[in-house]
Amino acid sequence: MQSAASDLELLEAAAREAGILARNLLNKPLEIQSKGEAGPVTNVDFAVNDLLTEKLRNARPEYGWLSEETPDDLSQRIGKQRVFMLDPIDGTAAMIAKAPQWTISIGISDNDRAYAGVVYNPMTDEMFVGAPGTRATLNGRRMFASDRDKLEGARMIGQKNRFSDKRWQSPWPKMDIIERQSIAYRMALVAAGQGDATVLFGFKNEWDISAGAALIEAAGGRVSDLWGQPIMLNQPDPRAPGVAAAGAALHPLLIERTIDFPDPRGRKDGAP
Repeated sequence: MQSAASDLELLEAAAREAGILARNLLNKPLEIQSKGEAGPVTNVDFAVNDLLTEKLRNARPEYGWLSEETPDDLSQRIGKQRVFMLDPIDGTAAMIAKAPQWTISIGISDNDRAYAGVVYNPMTDEMFVGAPGTRATLNGRRMFASDRDKLEGARMIGQKNRFSDKRWQSPWPKMDIIERQSIAYRMALVAAGQGDATVLFGFKNEWDISAGAALIEAAGGRVSDLWGQPIMLNQPDPRAPGVAAAGAALHPLLIERTIDFPDPRGRKDGAP
């Protein structure tokens, strides 16, 4: 089995090549389709998926595979020690709108836990790389999750309306809420200490959170579901029921508030 350093080198090279492809394709008219509730998808999503499939699966044929733009084949990942988990373009709506908030997100799970991850923003040229127990970097420089230990005044990356909802038992303190469309980008910014925390409500796909979880843990932060339990990846239903991610000191304060949040696994429609 390959080392984490070797896997990170592979992921970073693949993400950079995919970023070049995506930028080139954006110079031409986009071909946009709808996936219904899953949102839009474009020719860029499919082209990047094809490139990453070739680069990653040829390099690591023994690894399993889970991608948003590839039909999920359980036989290709369940029971595998390591599994690629990727979203070729995370934040497709942002890409269509020409907002520089979309990313290429590539993670690897090992024995169902986040093992290594790369999140690349091709428009800002931000390359987040990390694996728990090894290193976490942003454009080659070490990055660390925030050491903040208070929610008041925290930089929360998320949706403002989520924290002003009247259903909370007690109001959240005043925070600086920063909105970013890509889930992977939100998590990468927390790993880099550019945000103190992010809270993701409702089911989130493993291909959106795998890389970000690896980055945050590599940077000294913590990632769990909204009830403080570890995120287990490579599940038959590849979704997590919500995510709380922050620096190690702030994370317990998130859980104090989110622990009473309704669990979507208890609803037939899976709604948050």
